Amino acid sequence: MEKRFKVWVYKEGEPPLFHAGPMKGIYSTEGQFIDEMESGKSTFLARHPDEALAFFVPVSVVRILRYLYKPHMDYHRGRLQNVVTDYIDILSKKYTYWNRSSGADHFFVSCHDWGPDVSTANPTLYKNFIRVLCNANASEGFRPARDVSLPEITIPYKELGPPRLGRAPNNRSILAFFAGGCHGHVRERLFQYWKDKDQDVQVHEYLPKNLNYFELMSRTKFCLCPSGYEVASPRVVESIYSGCVPVIISDSYVLPFSDVLDWSEFSIHIPVARIPEIKVILEGISMTEYLKKQKLVLQVQRHFMVHRPAKPYDLLYMVFHSVWLRRLNVKFS
Repeated sequence: MEKRFKVWVYKEGEPPLFHAGPMKGIYSTEGQFIDEMESGKSTFLARHPDEALAFFVPVSVVRILRYLYKPHMDYHRGRLQNVVTDYIDILSKKYTYWNRSSGADHFFVSCHDWGPDVSTANPTLYKNFIRVLCNANASEGFRPARDVSLPEITIPYKELGPPRLGRAPNNRSILAFFAGGCHGHVRERLFQYWKDKDQDVQVHEYLPKNLNYFELMSRTKFCLCPSGYEVASPRVVESIYSGCVPVIISDSYVLPFSDVLDWSEFSIHIPVARIPEIKVILEGISMTEYLKKQKLVLQVQRHFMVHRPAKPYDLLYMVFHSVWLRRLNVKFS
């Protein structure tokens, strides 16, 4: 892949809506990928569009919302959709690349909840378009054969990821842990049954200031990762960084890099309907099975690390690989 897969970044458009994105915070994987392509240092960067196997549309949904929707925020997707559709219209008239594949070798990256809505205004235009999305919800039109699930990471200032404070498996005294806001119906149900009710399954809405979130994760065997308003959560990656087995609590989340990673080997999936059974389910996992999963969590950590420039097998590299796999399915008429 390293030698053959080349990506052309369209030059049209100007910042802040194009060619740049958020580098820190919860949507930062969007900006990190855009910046990787714009830096000119990526080994996957095509020097001419004729040598490209894929074409990157360098639009930032986060930037569009920041500059076109504020200070008077509303929830009408029209402005967002018009910006991207108009941009693709310009590209399709100026070049032959979009039309020859009907967009099947083109992709964009978005970590914002609104990312999937870019394509809803014109399903025909975007029928083949590869969407790299954090909000990878199979019940809302995410198609794993075409789209790519992007990990959601909260990248802090001056860092490229959350801290790694993992402890040895025999030094983890907490069975299960979660702390976060009551966002969405999944967490509402989680709080209904478990909020501040059990010493083994520690579920909190907000931690006291004397407790450290990441330190608690490092002391936990199983880290609960319930969906929020949307299916993705940065807690999945935070769990992996902490050496904690992620417990995915969602009914329709398509997990990142599932083409090559078997999540059943290093995580637990609990359907939303079985939230009352969390403790029974986790206590039913033998120490042998837990140790096996925890060891694999440590092995897959490298696939969720962000490096700049990207390194083989890290998060950005895995995104390229996921797009490449979908590009292999494209046949030109």
